[in-house]
Amino acid sequence: MNRIVTAEDYIQSLREQHHIVYYNGRRVDDVTEHPALRPHVNAAAMTYELAQRPEHEDLMTAVSHLTGKRINRFTHIHQSVEDLIKKVQMLRLIAHETGTCFQRCVGFDGLNAVYMTSYDTDQKHKTEYFKRFCDYLRYVQETNIMLVGGMTDPKGDRSLPPGRQPDPDLFTHVVETRSDGIVIRGAKAHQTGAVNSHEILIMPTQALRPEEKDYALSCAVPLNAPGVVLIFGRQTNEERKFEGGIDAGNPRYGLVGGEALVIFQDVFVPWERVFMCGETDMASILVERFATLHRQNYGGCKGGVSDVLVGATALAAEFQGTAGASHIKEKLAEMMHLAETIWSGSVACSAMGSRTPSGAYYPDPLLANTTKHNVTRHIYEIARLAHDVAGGILATMPFEGDLRSSEVGHLVRKYLAGAEGVPVEARIKILRLIENMSGGTALVESMHGAGSPQTQKVMYARLGNLEQKKRWARKIVEIE
Repeated sequence: MNRIVTAEDYIQSLREQHHIVYYNGRRVDDVTEHPALRPHVNAAAMTYELAQRPEHEDLMTAVSHLTGKRINRFTHIHQSVEDLIKKVQMLRLIAHETGTCFQRCVGFDGLNAVYMTSYDTDQKHKTEYFKRFCDYLRYVQETNIMLVGGMTDPKGDRSLPPGRQPDPDLFTHVVETRSDGIVIRGAKAHQTGAVNSHEILIMPTQALRPEEKDYALSCAVPLNAPGVVLIFGRQTNEERKFEGGIDAGNPRYGLVGGEALVIFQDVFVPWERVFMCGETDMASILVERFATLHRQNYGGCKGGVSDVLVGATALAAEFQGTAGASHIKEKLAEMMHLAETIWSGSVACSAMGSRTPSGAYYPDPLLANTTKHNVTRHIYEIARLAHDVAGGILATMPFEGDLRSSEVGHLVRKYLAGAEGVPVEARIKILRLIENMSGGTALVESMHGAGSPQTQKVMYARLGNLEQKKRWARKIVEIE
């Protein structure tokens, strides 16, 4: 593949990919032109666009530790605490530009997690995964392709481990080992940005038992490889994308990440693209590292998206004449407090990061989990406050078609008027943006993206050092 530099390069690369994507039961010929997919393409394209702006070079790019060349930061392996902090600063920046998910974070975190873990696997098992992965990483950095981070399996019956599922394909696994590679079968669910990515970096989704070797799998697969099928997930108010106007809320950049189900129907993977195959003892290490790296992000991206929502909520108050009320000011202040709280978590876990044996830097796991856990709560409260300030009109506005109607448009403009001098169309646009950002899919993604709340609580039990806390208490009151 030719090197992708600009946003237009990225869009053209997708046109040439010809991967198999289904939307609502129909094959999509061109993801860059499909009304439901185009906004997600536009959002991801900003990760290329902003990297070309000189004022953002420090955040959006880095120098490769492998080649010494300047690369897009989304393909970089963190080499310092400063890199970890710049990562979350970059995410907040892009969120300010798009107001939504820009999708490259998952693959970015997968690169770093597999880099660290393949090194450790080699040290323990005398394998050659790390060299393979570094070769693959050079390719990713040189071409600047967009990766899906393939972590979550469909899982089937959650009470059963992978090896005891009635259908073994509910967890991605190896079905054949050959001299030149492996054949895999299964699926990855909820895959952010999948339909507008180039490759998927597959990882195991949970800890595995020794007899589940076929599921201990990490490899890189082009999304246009034979046997790969993508099915786009339906979102809240999906039909509005086809209208393409005000009612879509964020018509240019869309709602969250455009998640898809990625299916592998006996897909061949050559050995040079395989980075774990059978090492069940390393699966949980890879999962934990990926989860920590991904949870680190959420105060950056969700903090940035929240900044946009706070701004939209403040404008809604201005447009309807309530901005001067003390309770409105108090609610906006609380929204900002919550946004900065989640942001501070991302900065803290980055600042407390440390060097791994591979040389890559890793955020503090306990603080990263705390950051994501706060997001599962605070984003809902930020949305609730936005709804409170915006008022019931948020849920009862007429169609844009009514606003444009020659018969009733003048009535919509008359009775949806707000503060003097504010165009009715401007008021409706801001209210639709709030509606888009604060309901349905957006909230679910904040809850379950990067792991549901219970997964963070499990990590508190593991990392919180409760016994030490009890010893401190005993010492203070002199209990043996």
